[in-house]
Amino acid sequence: MKKTYKIEVDCANCANKMEQAAKNTPGVKDATVNFMTLKMIVEFEEGQEPKLVMKEVLKNCKKVEDDCEIYL
Repeated sequence: MKKTYKIEVDCANCANKMEQAAKNTPGVKDATVNFMTLKMIVEFEEGQEPKLVMKEVLKNCKKVEDDCEIYL
């Protein structure tokens, strides 16, 4: 399952860090962050609950870029 989320991030480098943090989150099969459109597309692993996984994605993203935001 894929879902798209609106994000708030300051620069392209920060967006890349957020993308890597999302990809390294358990339950995420793949993630792409587009700085130009301020969107994150997340593909979840089979049987995962997107809301729970996205809470962990946000925590991981805030570790690398503390002023980022993902609108769940």
